[in-house]
Amino acid sequence: MNQHMRPEPIPFIDIGAQRRRLGSAIDVATKRVLDHCQFISGPEVTQLETMLAAYSGAKNVITCANGTDALVMVLMAIGAGRGDAVFCPSFTFCATASPVARTGATPLFVDVDETTFNMTRASLERGIATARKLGLKPKAVIPVDLFGQGADHEGIGKLARAEGLFVLDDAAQAFGATCRGRRLGTLADATTTSFFPAKPLGCYGDGGAIFTDDDNLADTLRSIRVHGQGSDKYDNIRLGMTGRLDTIQAAVLIEKLKIFDDEIEARNEAADRYTRGLGNDVVAPRVASGNTSIWAQYTIRLPAGVDRDGFAAQLKAQGVPTAIYYARSLHQQTAFRDFPAAEGGLPVSEKLSSDVISLPMHAYLDEQTQDRVIKAVRGALSA
Repeated sequence: MNQHMRPEPIPFIDIGAQRRRLGSAIDVATKRVLDHCQFISGPEVTQLETMLAAYSGAKNVITCANGTDALVMVLMAIGAGRGDAVFCPSFTFCATASPVARTGATPLFVDVDETTFNMTRASLERGIATARKLGLKPKAVIPVDLFGQGADHEGIGKLARAEGLFVLDDAAQAFGATCRGRRLGTLADATTTSFFPAKPLGCYGDGGAIFTDDDNLADTLRSIRVHGQGSDKYDNIRLGMTGRLDTIQAAVLIEKLKIFDDEIEARNEAADRYTRGLGNDVVAPRVASGNTSIWAQYTIRLPAGVDRDGFAAQLKAQGVPTAIYYARSLHQQTAFRDFPAAEGGLPVSEKLSSDVISLPMHAYLDEQTQDRVIKAVRGALSA
């Protein structure tokens, strides 16, 4: 190879490899929808909901337009609004907190654990005390299952029950993961996920779902999903939204769900290879005892003193892409910085925002490609 030629870039997430594996299955599935022309609420939507319920163990699954709408719909259903505090980790994507603000409730930011990157019970306790001091009513908590593994659902669940908080699990990055042998979808009052194309289970557009064992809540959510409809479409019984999942996306997800467990296994093998190859050079991500991860991201922490931008640039020159989730925690962002945070501040979120970086991760990452990534990381660290 000419020394001036740049190495072939590695895909960060390889949706194309999965597309090749599925072959004609998705073409056949989408053609079926094109032939029956029921593009909204077609039979595939019901079929997908049944399959997702069987997969997760949840009694009810309500598919919807995207993962953000899923959170909004649940907050609307529980009546979150002005004067209520809803606790969110600060180290997450903005879509965890923006639905809270949109209902008129106050997102109150709490800190996360340095090892798992997920919300800590201790910071949630401080957040609840802060809310009361501010005259806000503690209403709900949104633990996020970040980067592919479940939050501390046992600890947070116990505290939430004692404090009368509704638990809304944001599993946008971790649907398919387990905590103590139970799949996400059954560990909170309601669980939401996203089927954005880059997610481990993603469609070819936007999509989301809500999981709950509460039949009354499920009925309310089905009504909210279609403009707050009652038994008659021209007698809307509550305020709602247009939150439906397109039939064509349901058809895509049905085919992808069939190979999902196999892909999760491949992601875990890739994560193990990274950890074996890099564990002595960087702070490798760790899965908490009793948890499994689906490795939506493989996020490392760089040693103190390493210039993250320079590190990323060196990897890019080797054809290795990286991403930073999240260069700013929510309480540091313009849209959210006026909302309250738990007393004692959010030092871990701030620290993580300054030193995390994610490496290519997907189910089709072969050893040869991973060796290239590992070699590039080590080279950049020793430069």
